[in-house]
Amino acid sequence: MAEHTSSSITIEAAPAEVMSVIADFARYPEWTGEVKEAEVLDTDASGRAEKVRLLLDAGAIKDDHTLAYTWTGDNEVSWTLVKSQMLRALDGSYRLAPAAGGSRTEVTYQLTVDVKIPMLGMIKRKAEKVIIDRALAGLKKRVESPK
Repeated sequence: MAEHTSSSITIEAAPAEVMSVIADFARYPEWTGEVKEAEVLDTDASGRAEKVRLLLDAGAIKDDHTLAYTWTGDNEVSWTLVKSQMLRALDGSYRLAPAAGGSRTEVTYQLTVDVKIPMLGMIKRKAEKVIIDRALAGLKKRVESPK
Protein backbone atom coordinates (compact mmCIF):
# COMPACT_ATOMS: atom_id res chain seq x y z
CA MET A 1 0.00 0.00 0.00
CA ALA A 2 1.23 3.47 -0.87
CA GLU A 3 2.38 5.73 1.92
CA HIS A 4 0.07 8.61 2.74
CA THR A 5 0.09 11.73 4.84
CA SER A 6 -2.76 12.88 7.05
CA SER A 7 -3.53 15.73 9.40
CA SER A 8 -6.55 16.99 11.34
CA ILE A 9 -8.00 20.32 12.43
CA THR A 10 -11.00 21.38 14.48
CA ILE A 11 -13.40 23.82 12.83
CA GLU A 12 -15.93 25.89 14.78
CA ALA A 13 -18.94 24.75 12.73
CA ALA A 14 -21.25 21.77 12.35
CA PRO A 15 -20.17 18.98 9.95
CA ALA A 16 -22.93 19.87 7.43
CA GLU A 17 -21.58 23.41 7.13
CA VAL A 18 -18.01 22.16 6.64
CA MET A 19 -19.09 19.61 4.02
CA SER A 20 -21.05 22.25 2.09
CA VAL A 21 -17.80 24.25 1.67
CA ILE A 22 -15.86 21.09 0.66
CA ALA A 23 -18.55 20.20 -1.90
CA ASP A 24 -18.62 23.70 -3.46
CA PHE A 25 -15.88 23.13 -6.05
CA ALA A 26 -16.63 26.31 -8.01
CA ARG A 27 -15.39 28.36 -5.04
CA TYR A 28 -12.13 26.41 -4.46
CA PRO A 29 -10.01 29.12 -6.15
CA GLU A 30 -11.24 31.54 -3.46
CA TRP A 31 -9.80 29.59 -0.51
CA THR A 32 -7.45 26.76 -1.51
CA GLY A 33 -4.54 28.79 -2.87
CA GLU A 34 -3.22 26.12 -5.27
CA VAL A 35 -6.47 25.52 -7.21
CA LYS A 36 -6.78 28.20 -9.88
CA GLU A 37 -9.80 26.70 -11.67
CA ALA A 38 -12.38 24.01 -10.83
CA GLU A 39 -15.01 22.61 -13.18
CA VAL A 40 -17.55 19.94 -12.23
CA LEU A 41 -17.77 17.52 -15.18
CA ASP A 42 -20.29 14.98 -13.79
CA THR A 43 -22.68 14.85 -10.82
CA ASP A 44 -24.56 12.03 -9.11
CA ALA A 45 -28.35 11.80 -8.64
CA SER A 46 -28.18 13.99 -5.52
CA GLY A 47 -26.22 16.71 -7.34
CA ARG A 48 -22.85 16.02 -5.74
CA ALA A 49 -19.77 16.15 -7.95
CA GLU A 50 -18.54 12.79 -9.25
CA LYS A 51 -15.86 14.08 -11.62
CA VAL A 52 -14.03 17.41 -11.34
CA ARG A 53 -11.33 19.03 -13.46
CA LEU A 54 -8.87 21.12 -11.45
CA LEU A 55 -6.18 23.49 -12.69
CA LEU A 56 -3.47 23.41 -10.05
CA ASP A 57 -0.53 25.77 -9.52
CA ALA A 58 1.45 24.64 -6.48
CA GLY A 59 4.77 26.24 -7.36
CA ALA A 60 6.90 23.36 -8.64
CA ILE A 61 3.80 21.41 -9.66
CA LYS A 62 1.51 22.95 -12.24
CA ASP A 63 -1.11 20.52 -13.51
CA ASP A 64 -4.49 20.18 -15.18
CA HIS A 65 -6.04 17.03 -13.75
CA THR A 66 -9.37 15.27 -13.29
CA LEU A 67 -10.47 13.59 -10.07
CA ALA A 68 -13.30 11.12 -9.42
CA TYR A 69 -15.16 11.68 -6.13
CA THR A 70 -16.97 9.18 -3.92
CA TRP A 71 -19.31 10.45 -1.21
CA THR A 72 -19.88 8.24 1.84
CA GLY A 73 -22.87 9.54 3.75
CA ASP A 74 -22.70 13.17 4.79
CA ASN A 75 -19.35 13.05 6.58
CA GLU A 76 -16.81 11.64 4.13
CA VAL A 77 -15.62 12.28 0.61
CA SER A 78 -12.71 10.57 -1.13
CA TRP A 79 -11.13 11.02 -4.53
CA THR A 80 -8.85 9.27 -6.99
CA LEU A 81 -6.96 10.54 -9.99
CA VAL A 82 -8.61 9.96 -13.38
CA LYS A 83 -6.11 11.79 -15.59
CA SER A 84 -3.20 14.17 -15.22
CA GLN A 85 -0.23 15.61 -17.04
CA MET A 86 2.22 15.47 -14.11
CA LEU A 87 0.73 13.11 -11.55
CA ARG A 88 0.66 9.32 -11.39
CA ALA A 89 -1.61 9.32 -8.32
CA LEU A 90 -3.58 11.83 -6.27
CA ASP A 91 -5.77 9.97 -3.83
CA GLY A 92 -7.24 11.51 -0.74
CA SER A 93 -10.19 12.03 1.55
CA TYR A 94 -11.85 14.38 3.97
CA ARG A 95 -13.44 12.71 7.00
CA LEU A 96 -15.63 14.80 9.29
CA ALA A 97 -16.43 13.89 12.88
CA PRO A 98 -18.79 15.95 15.03
CA ALA A 99 -17.25 17.36 18.21
CA ALA A 100 -18.55 19.43 21.14
CA GLY A 101 -22.08 18.10 20.69
CA GLY A 102 -22.06 18.82 16.96
CA SER A 103 -21.13 22.52 17.15
CA ARG A 104 -17.55 21.76 16.05
CA THR A 105 -16.09 19.41 13.47
CA GLU A 106 -12.86 17.43 13.54
CA VAL A 107 -11.69 17.32 9.91
CA THR A 108 -9.10 14.72 8.89
CA TYR A 109 -7.50 15.11 5.47
CA GLN A 110 -5.54 12.16 4.07
CA LEU A 111 -3.51 12.43 0.86
CA THR A 112 -1.26 10.32 -1.34
CA VAL A 113 0.57 12.00 -4.21
CA ASP A 114 2.80 10.34 -6.78
CA VAL A 115 4.40 12.34 -9.58
CA LYS A 116 5.53 11.06 -12.96
CA ILE A 117 9.00 12.56 -12.50
CA PRO A 118 11.42 10.85 -10.09
CA MET A 119 11.20 12.29 -6.57
CA LEU A 120 12.42 11.09 -3.18
CA GLY A 121 9.71 9.73 -0.90
CA MET A 122 10.70 12.17 1.82
CA ILE A 123 10.17 15.12 -0.54
CA LYS A 124 6.78 13.72 -1.65
CA ARG A 125 5.64 13.40 1.99
CA LYS A 126 6.75 16.98 2.66
CA ALA A 127 4.79 18.20 -0.38
CA GLU A 128 1.73 16.25 0.81
CA LYS A 129 2.05 17.82 4.26
CA VAL A 130 2.24 21.33 2.80
CA ILE A 131 -0.82 20.69 0.59
CA ILE A 132 -2.79 19.25 3.52
CA ASP A 133 -1.85 22.00 5.97
CA ARG A 134 -2.71 24.76 3.49
CA ALA A 135 -6.01 23.10 2.56
CA LEU A 136 -7.06 22.59 6.18
CA ALA A 137 -6.11 26.16 7.15
CA GLY A 138 -7.97 27.51 4.11
CA LEU A 139 -11.02 25.38 4.86
CA LYS A 140 -11.07 26.51 8.51
CA LYS A 141 -10.74 30.17 7.53
CA ARG A 142 -13.44 29.85 4.85
CA VAL A 143 -15.96 28.07 7.10
CA GLU A 144 -15.35 30.26 10.17
CA SER A 145 -15.28 33.63 8.36
CA PRO A 146 -18.38 35.81 8.73
CA LYS A 147 -20.86 35.35 5.93
